[in-house]
Amino acid sequence: MTGGADTNTAVLTATATPAKRPGWRDVLRSLRQRKVAAMLLLGFASGLPLYLVGNTMGYWMRDGGSDLSAIGFLSWVGLAYTLKFVWAPLIDKAHVPLLGRLGHLRGWMLLSQLVVAAALIGMAVIQPEGGLVTFGVMALIAAFASATQDIVIDAWRIEISENGDELGLLSASSQLGYRTALLVTDALILILAANIGWAPSYWVMALLMGIGMAAVFLAREPVRMLAVGAAQSVPLLWTARGVFDAIIGPFIAFFRVHGKFALLMLLAISLYRMPDFVLGPMANPFYKDLGLTKEMVGEVRASVGLIASLCGIAMGGLSAVRFGLVPTLLAGAILGPGSNAAFAWLAHQEPTMTNFAIAMVIDNISTGFAGTALVAYMSSLTSAGYTATQYALLSSFYALLGKVLKGFSGLVVEKLEVGRTLLDAYALFFTGTALAGIPALLLCLWLVRHARTVAAPASAPQPASAPS
Repeated sequence: MTGGADTNTAVLTATATPAKRPGWRDVLRSLRQRKVAAMLLLGFASGLPLYLVGNTMGYWMRDGGSDLSAIGFLSWVGLAYTLKFVWAPLIDKAHVPLLGRLGHLRGWMLLSQLVVAAALIGMAVIQPEGGLVTFGVMALIAAFASATQDIVIDAWRIEISENGDELGLLSASSQLGYRTALLVTDALILILAANIGWAPSYWVMALLMGIGMAAVFLAREPVRMLAVGAAQSVPLLWTARGVFDAIIGPFIAFFRVHGKFALLMLLAISLYRMPDFVLGPMANPFYKDLGLTKEMVGEVRASVGLIASLCGIAMGGLSAVRFGLVPTLLAGAILGPGSNAAFAWLAHQEPTMTNFAIAMVIDNISTGFAGTALVAYMSSLTSAGYTATQYALLSSFYALLGKVLKGFSGLVVEKLEVGRTLLDAYALFFTGTALAGIPALLLCLWLVRHARTVAAPASAPQPASAPS
């Protein structure tokens, strides 16, 4: 992928107002495209490692008697996802030896997937009992390779899209695969672990990375970016100009396109999913401390949780196509903190399957919708030639604050427990994380207003020219 700071931009702005939105039949017909099927599988591969080095790893550690504070601190391995913009320029410009024959993006995809699988096997061999430091190093390697995979898959999704509507469909397909993987690693693995143990379950998850490897061969290398690269004189990466173009160019291009509103856009993105991130490390320990069995958690997540997640993703994708990205983003900012409120409610209920199922329906619809809305919106803000680096920048801003704060989540719950029951401490913690979504909601309201302001002059009728 190539391009300079002055490259032609292919920005699919969230403020654009297409002349005609596609109908529901057009939307469903597009799902038969090969690229959409590949995106579904790649989304699965992208989502598979996330909980295995995060929430599910925390359940494994809690099962072994680890403290909540240790679980929270070890969740910081997930910062690899947040810092991926640091090495994203290398992904944008450098080719993978040998595997690069598959194509620039496909070569990086396959390499990262192989490393993820190897690191998961390492976690299965070492286990928390073998030493949390060594176990954490394996988790960090898996997270780093997974973040690299995300850089490339996000770039492929954006570059392979032919227009804004297709971008929305591919974003929804990506989220569908992604959320399915989260359910596998956050639900089905619990049933598996209850029957065969945690270590063998991680071996199975490593084998499932083969789905992403198969998708690499199903996917096609984007033609558009190859054409752009062929039409330009590109500086070599190891030259001074090449380094500037790879690292500084994407930032200059982003701020050139969005001007003074770029910082506020980044702020809105950084706060959008913070409630969900901060809650994350405590979800599975909460289930265990509430008295839910691994089998019950897995069964509910794999049944009603799966259905609710699919509904949330579908609602988000179709809303983006029918009503636009910014209105969908606002709706997601309202729905997102609902999952946190559902957890606070569950803390004061009997640990029955019905109550847990209610909380899971709210959680999965909310997070599925909000996740799809944010992915589609961030994708619309990137420029041609810098898709990997710019999307990595945006997704880093979206995750940085939440992932830094979530490391303290276990410590906060332990502090709140002083003078209270553990479940009361959990309820207060979840309520606080829900209220943390208010700033993002206010910023999304501003984005809606800004979008209308920008769209108004574009849609105003032009004065008729005088007859000649």
